[in-house]
Parts: sequence; structure tokens; C-alpha cells
Amino acid sequence: MILYLHGFTSGPQSFKARALQDHMTSRGLTDQFVCPQLPASPAKAVALAEGIIEEKVSRGGTPPAVVGSSLGGYYATHLAEKHGLKAVLVNPVVAGQVDPALFVGPQRFIHTGEEFDFTAAHVEELRALDMPAITQPERYWLLVETGDETLDYHHAVARYAGARQTVLNGGDHSFTRWTDYLDDIVDFCS
Repeated sequence: MILYLHGFTSGPQSFKARALQDHMTSRGLTDQFVCPQLPASPAKAVALAEGIIEEKVSRGGTPPAVVGSSLGGYYATHLAEKHGLKAVLVNPVVAGQVDPALFVGPQRFIHTGEEFDFTAAHVEELRALDMPAITQPERYWLLVETGDETLDYHHAVARYAGARQTVLNGGDHSFTRWTDYLDDIVDFCS
């Protein structure tokens, strides 16, 4: 199973989430993909993801792998470390790279239009989720594009040293070559 965690203000309707879901469906893995709409609260977002993980394990299943994009990559790292999961990280947020206080204030989910306030309390929730280091780099695969206009890919390359890394020239924060890697992502997560 793959648990896909979208980025800040994104959602299950994002291109990457839909493309991965469609690809898994084409491989006969429809019931092995989960992508919830994550709440604005980082603590609640991680709690929602942990509930999905715990439900899968309580039914005797194998814990899911996590695939996270941008802020979802930050969450995926936390979950992978805490629960010993495999993780694919796509242009992930790295602690200290961006001051989350810059995002405090009114925000809107891109795909639903729902408005929310990102608060100073949410910033503290993000800081509480930081993992100081990854403990088993072989469980991680980092996918970044050097043209990411939102995050400096160098921070992610350093943060995930020792992990499998795919660093592609050009592109942008959306990770423009996403569909080129879907088979490999599913295989890595298996």
C-alpha cells in the first residue's frame, strides 16, 4: 500500500496524486492507494496519516510506504522514522530551509477553495515533528529537480545523504517528470 501525502494547500486532486492513483489502478493495485485530504494543522495531518497506518497494520497488513511531496515529504520523513516505513520524497520541505512563520495567516486549499488560517500554533506543530536525522537511508528515495523555484534542492540532497537520490536538472517545484518515475516508485514501495 502507498499512502500519498500532498503538499501545503494541495490535496488528493493534485496532478501527482491522481497520476499515481491512475498508475496503480492500471497495475491492478486500486485498493493499495490512499491519499487523504490533509488538514491544515500539521499535528492533525500526521495523526490522520498514523490512523491510516495503524488501521492497515491492525488488520494484519504490511505497513504502507509513504510518498510525500513538498510539505508531505516532511510529514513522510516523520512517519518513516517513527514507524520504520519506506518513503519516497518529492521536492520535500527540509526543516530550517523555509521559515514556516512566513505562511502564518489566511490560506486556501488549491483544489477545494476551502479557506483556513495557518497559525503560530501550526508553526510550533511543524517544529515538533522534525526528525533530527534519518536513521536508515536505504528506506528513502529522494526525487528533486534543480529548477525548484520554491525550495533549494541542495538542502534535501544534504538532509537525505546516503539515501537513493534522483537529482534532475531543470524542472520546478511540481516535479515535472513525475510520470516518468511512477513504475519505479511503485516498485520501490513494494
